[in-house]
Amino acid sequence: MADEHGGTYFVVRGPVEPGDKRGRELGFPTANIALRDQSGQLGEGVWAGWAERADGTHVAAAVSVGRRPTYYGADGYRLVEAHLLDFKGDLYGETLTVWLGEHLRDQEKYGSGEELIAALDRDVAAARKWVDDHPAARLPDLGTPPPEGEVRRIG
Repeated sequence: MADEHGGTYFVVRGPVEPGDKRGRELGFPTANIALRDQSGQLGEGVWAGWAERADGTHVAAAVSVGRRPTYYGADGYRLVEAHLLDFKGDLYGETLTVWLGEHLRDQEKYGSGEELIAALDRDVAAARKWVDDHPAARLPDLGTPPPEGEVRRIG
């Protein structure tokens, strides 16, 4: 979990890859970034944070890190799925830097799409509250970006 008092974040960077479009179908489109860390060193869960676009703009995000247990169980491929709040557009192929600021909850397997949507609604509300209190202007200096798909601790 990020240390809010010390300004610690986990950062992952990589190109946005096409997924199975399930997030879009649920009303929560995501920008997917493959993780090199398939062992789970970062841990799995849902985070509040920021997505930094290639042009340097920041978009608030609710971010899932993990294997998507509702659909793939323990066998899914680990990835970062960033739902950019209030964003409309195509990010495929763009390199994003995703800042994970606060761990909101562990990943869970839900019994239905409706249960998952309710959880995602709560995640988005929590992410909005967190980003309101932690503006992108206060993100620490990244320095040299991490290699694509690798997680780096900053701060």
